[in-house]
Amino acid sequence: MPRRTRGGWRARMAERRVRPGDGRPLAPFRWWQTLSRSLFLLTLPTSATSPTRYAIDVRTLGDREDGEIRARLYRDGALQAVSRLPARFPVPGGHIEVAARASGLRRCHFVSSSGQERALTPHPRSGEGLRARLDRTHPRVSRAIGVASAVIVTIGACLTVPQVIEAVSRIPLIADSLGTFVSPLHLPPAMNAAITVAVVIASGERALRLRSSWLDELAT
Repeated sequence: MPRRTRGGWRARMAERRVRPGDGRPLAPFRWWQTLSRSLFLLTLPTSATSPTRYAIDVRTLGDREDGEIRARLYRDGALQAVSRLPARFPVPGGHIEVAARASGLRRCHFVSSSGQERALTPHPRSGEGLRARLDRTHPRVSRAIGVASAVIVTIGACLTVPQVIEAVSRIPLIADSLGTFVSPLHLPPAMNAAITVAVVIASGERALRLRSSWLDELAT
């Protein structure tokens, strides 16, 4: 069944964030950008003789100038548009949606006018591209890693959330009105740090597959 096209005020706000590009060429992908740059590709048959090639370029650590994370839309290698995230770029036959969480990108999809959607193809040298290649060449290993990541994030959320709720409940205004919550778990600082590192790695792996969710945000 076709997925219903997203609309409403969020879509309108995302469209208003789009600014025209200056036509500068798409920079080549370098090996040292594997974990700091996401590059996704899409080819659309916009004419009978020559399809149009689009690229979405996101520096996941933020732009060098101000630290803001932006998505850049390139058309046939030239910068066409720029937007803060979440972004919604109109293209022939639909639009491209780009969204991220703290752990990385969670969405980079082409959504057609009829509501059909598909993920863009990651650049083969990017972290997403390398993870996709692992899935193609070693599917069993890929599935095992995916299951392990999901389990780690779930356990991390279960261990972290009660402690966070207790800390928040100790705020005087909240404690006076609702009382103080006592977490059944009180882990040593070293264990909390180890869990945090494991969750960050697991959430990063999920982000490489565009699978991060609200659970990753809770866990971290």
